[in-house]
Amino acid sequence: MNSRTRIVAGLAFAVVLSCSPGSLLHAGSAEVDESIRKVRMGTLVIEAAPGVEVRVEQLRHEFWFGCALAGQPFGNRMNPEDAARYKKLFLENFNAAVTEVALKWHAMEPRQGQVDYSVVDAILQWTDQHEIPLRGHNIFWGVPDRVQPWQKAMDDATLRDTLKARALDVGKRYRGRFAEYDLNNEMLHANYYQDRLGPGITKDMAAWVRQEDPKAVLYLNDYDILTGKRLDDYIVHIRRFLEQGVPFGGIGVQGHLHGDSFDPVALQNALDKLAQFHLPIRITEFNFPGQRSKYYNQRGVHLSDEEEQAKAKAIVDYYRICFAHPAVAGILMWGFWEGANWIPQSSLYRRDWSPTPAAEAYRDLVFKQWWTTWRGQTDAQGRCEVRAFFGRHRITADGREVVVNLRSAEPAQTVSLQRQ
Repeated sequence: MNSRTRIVAGLAFAVVLSCSPGSLLHAGSAEVDESIRKVRMGTLVIEAAPGVEVRVEQLRHEFWFGCALAGQPFGNRMNPEDAARYKKLFLENFNAAVTEVALKWHAMEPRQGQVDYSVVDAILQWTDQHEIPLRGHNIFWGVPDRVQPWQKAMDDATLRDTLKARALDVGKRYRGRFAEYDLNNEMLHANYYQDRLGPGITKDMAAWVRQEDPKAVLYLNDYDILTGKRLDDYIVHIRRFLEQGVPFGGIGVQGHLHGDSFDPVALQNALDKLAQFHLPIRITEFNFPGQRSKYYNQRGVHLSDEEEQAKAKAIVDYYRICFAHPAVAGILMWGFWEGANWIPQSSLYRRDWSPTPAAEAYRDLVFKQWWTTWRGQTDAQGRCEVRAFFGRHRITADGREVVVNLRSAEPAQTVSLQRQ
């Protein structure tokens, strides 16, 4: 092992973690815990009658603990029992979502002029109903093999008009409904539209979307960033777009890990360097084991018990580093159930819906270690202070109840339950 810290999960996913003493890079370190308390918690000041019992129960995190939504449960392509179970488990585990395939142009309009909105509409109806913020992935995807053949057959002027029509259509139809969008996916790796239409096309795409949806929040989104492989390139890439005046409101970094390992030093370094832009960072597509694992595209092949335990540990380490970083606004897994997951072995739940060790470890982090449940009494002045994770909380005291949002933008909040 070289001097750079590395979590290695080989054939048996044997996890080895070595860090310098006191380093924040040690995912299990006290420094990480302290950073989480500093970055992710605020203070609720509760006023009520003196000496009464007060209870604080968290209902939802502000931080996005999200996941991709497969289209099958929303497009009548999954049996009703599985679809219902899928939706129920999603709500029990996640507070944010991203469309996995449904919004992608090649999925919505495989044949020119035949646009299928049904799955996107169904997903939005469901996420609206349950107050789940939804990322739109993606409006455009300029990687050549994701561009429909009927677009490639167009001349440049027609192609430009077609891109504009797509942007206006999405902006108008879904105005104000998506929390954010990936504007043009993976531009760092390939950009057919820019190659055809010139470097100004990205700014035009953004302007067309915002013509119909002025408050649309637009993200870049790319891979091989958190591994460090394309980090420096991505920084140049982002800076160039911002200098052009493209109104990007956030930075997406895909969490598709390489094979069966991740490097916590590279992860921490990437987050630190991307923070220079003062834009929120989303880990948009997390899975472990990753795309270059021996299990990639291997359906029906399961991890051993030892591998499942190592997967659980790696996920905990990864989430702790990200949750402790002030620039990170959320993590979204790229699937959670073996029955509807790009890499089934990265799932939290098996095909029979039983939880993996990773599911139990994830839930322990999000809903126990990082979850506020407090009971105590007001002092002689009728006051108590409670340190709480940012998010929605139910507060009860003296027979009264109120639900409040403790936000990172306002980290101290006074709540009065005093009787008049």
